[in-house]
Amino acid sequence: MDFNELESSEGLRFAWNAWPSSRIEAARMVIPFGIMCTPLMPLADVPLLPYDPVRCKGCRAVLNPYSGVDYQAKIWICPFCHQRNYFPANYAEISDSNLPAELFSTYSTVEYVLPQPFPISSNASGSFSSRAASYPPQAAGGYSSGVNPNVNYSGSYSPRSGYGQGNVSVGGIPYPGDAGSSSNAPGFLFVVDTCVDSEDLLALKNVLTQLLGLMPDNARVGLISFGTMVHVHELGYLECSKSIVFPGDRELSIQRVQELLGIHAQQPRQVVSQSATRQGGLGRFLLPVSECEFSLTTALEELQPNSFIVESGHRPRRATGAALAVAVGLMEGSLSNVGSRIMLFVSGPATIGPGMIVETDLGKSIRTHQDLMNESATYYKKACKFYSQLAQHLVSNAHALDIFACSLDQVGTAEAKSAVESSGGLMVLAETFDSEIFKKSLQKLFSRDEEGHLKMCFNATLEVITTKEMKISGAIGPCSSLKKKSALVSESEVGIGGTSAWKLCTLNNKTCLALFFEIVNQHSKSITPGVAFFIQFITQYQHGSGQVRLRVTTTARRWADGGQTQDIAAGFDQEAAAAVVARLAVHKTENEEIFDIIRWLDRNLIRVASKFGDYAKEDPDSFRLSSNFSLYPQFMFHLRRSQFLQVFNNTPDETAYFRLMLNREGVVGSLVMIQPTLFSYSFEGPPTPVLLDVSSIAADRILLFDSYFYVVVHYGSTIAQWRKLGYHNDPSYENFKKLLEAPVADAEALIVDRVPVPKFIECDQHGSQARFLLAKLNPSVTHNSNPYGNSEVIFTDDVNLQVFLEHLQRLAVQS
Repeated sequence: MDFNELESSEGLRFAWNAWPSSRIEAARMVIPFGIMCTPLMPLADVPLLPYDPVRCKGCRAVLNPYSGVDYQAKIWICPFCHQRNYFPANYAEISDSNLPAELFSTYSTVEYVLPQPFPISSNASGSFSSRAASYPPQAAGGYSSGVNPNVNYSGSYSPRSGYGQGNVSVGGIPYPGDAGSSSNAPGFLFVVDTCVDSEDLLALKNVLTQLLGLMPDNARVGLISFGTMVHVHELGYLECSKSIVFPGDRELSIQRVQELLGIHAQQPRQVVSQSATRQGGLGRFLLPVSECEFSLTTALEELQPNSFIVESGHRPRRATGAALAVAVGLMEGSLSNVGSRIMLFVSGPATIGPGMIVETDLGKSIRTHQDLMNESATYYKKACKFYSQLAQHLVSNAHALDIFACSLDQVGTAEAKSAVESSGGLMVLAETFDSEIFKKSLQKLFSRDEEGHLKMCFNATLEVITTKEMKISGAIGPCSSLKKKSALVSESEVGIGGTSAWKLCTLNNKTCLALFFEIVNQHSKSITPGVAFFIQFITQYQHGSGQVRLRVTTTARRWADGGQTQDIAAGFDQEAAAAVVARLAVHKTENEEIFDIIRWLDRNLIRVASKFGDYAKEDPDSFRLSSNFSLYPQFMFHLRRSQFLQVFNNTPDETAYFRLMLNREGVVGSLVMIQPTLFSYSFEGPPTPVLLDVSSIAADRILLFDSYFYVVVHYGSTIAQWRKLGYHNDPSYENFKKLLEAPVADAEALIVDRVPVPKFIECDQHGSQARFLLAKLNPSVTHNSNPYGNSEVIFTDDVNLQVFLEHLQRLAVQS
């Protein structure tokens, strides 16, 4: 079974692709029934349908290829709740030879363009949307070119014609075309730290000025600067530079901020007069780029380093929390329920006001992991509570918080992680605002697709519908609960549970959620092995064009007899399982000790090996794992040693960043984080993958190491010496020059699509920078095993992979 091919057609990776048919049998599988779901993964041949979806009046599932259809009676049967539903009037021409796209067997995923957002809450009456029924029917004859020019829809029909000709009016409601609606235009609020030196501030101002050219003309943009005080710049006041100043050492409520700014929260998509718009802040503090580019550029140029004197032996008085509270209040009062981003550019720790993490006195050190474990971090819990409250406002208004932390010191991202993750925002850690990591990450965030639209999407919701034999336990990822209760929701929560729908304030085509399910079918109610079960994923979001779209993916898998282990094992996806378990382990770090989590991982791995391994009792040498389980122990070995669980040599800010990134990446990216890739370049042939082991280091090799967060080109000692002697500059050593260039070019190709941009490191064997590679290699050769050898060694007392697997085999075969 090709799991990558399934993912490319569905955007889903199942840890188990065949599920046992009863609760008891499911409990014996050890690894949770999780799905790595990438809601907006680019898929081939997804039809874009210009009409509303047809939904079941019982469970609200959307019409899909697995629905039973009675063409004579014009009835379809929901595969989830088996409710019989009548087709609306505009489907009158439907027949077995004249199908709409959502019934094509090849379209498990379809996408709808909606005139207005579809409600998440279930419709108790089950009534069909009157807007869809009012669309004029189209006679049989094929789709118009507005659906998908790359697909042949021979013999199919569209329930509504006239699409693809720009904006269409349906019942007085303007149908969004390519340009989108100005009411949907996103907002971007820059929150700029001025407690920096003049050179770093100048670099930041230049980057932000260039960033305006990457934004759509109708995007609304605003500026807040802060140091010891917080300044809200009034861009709509053209007579002179004007700002409203807030104290940085006080905690103001969101309502109080709005009162002081003279703005009020608007209802979503409310039509207001021009004067009311100015009162709401859209004409004063947030304006379209096309209208305020000059005034915003001027305001940026006039920014100066914080004018308050910093006493010797003290840190600057930096009011990061107060600035964010003002930013959230401004956005809530101006762009309520309009997808937007608050972008914080900060260069040091918050030292005053809400969210502070350390005092200004340099004699007081910033909290460490040891302080957090001992509960001696004075300001940690209060700061976390402050950011959790901000997160609630961000999520309720569909606003994302991005943090660009450019500092050699910690800034407080560990405390702010909850606000960034629940709102789906981005976190970037760099050293200065002039660094390539910061500048390239910000530019790539505003990249565009082939049609010129921003690749970022806003204000999304994900709803999951399942068959009755299973329930939804929860989700782990950059989302928050919509608190939708139903019979499909499990009482045992995993991650963000207690709901069947989640909010994603912003997402892109790589944003991935881990969804967890519980099988509730009783053992006495047998299900015939091979019978299909269904899960539907309904994602509504605001596209970069401004259109509101609804993507519906309906997938099917098979029930299996729990007693037939080989049938279930054949559908095991060890890569997806490792990603799911890694997310679950990281989620446990919020409430459990690292030692207990590692013990939990070890126990589960032993149980998996014991259940699915092939061996003779009490004979470790006879132990074997099938091919689709063979790599799973390696993944767990590297997960135990990873920066997600081992916090030694990392700050709390760095650990928060690593865990946040793991919780948003798909299967491939997660595996690179857990078990990095290593390629060897030599004169012996083309680049080849080699073991992630210290034995792979050789004097005549170049290694390309990718751990997702940094990419390392490691030169063997002989290669490094030849390079220092300049042999690559001699035309007679052209092959050596090509050998040096190849890994660098491949490294650049690796990082081209990643946001944030990973750190690129070139190092020589035995050099100080080689520690980035050595820290991740399997320590098969250490100072204990080979104290006098000539090969590379790692100074560690950790067990290597071989010893780990030997212990696993011995424990798995025990009676």
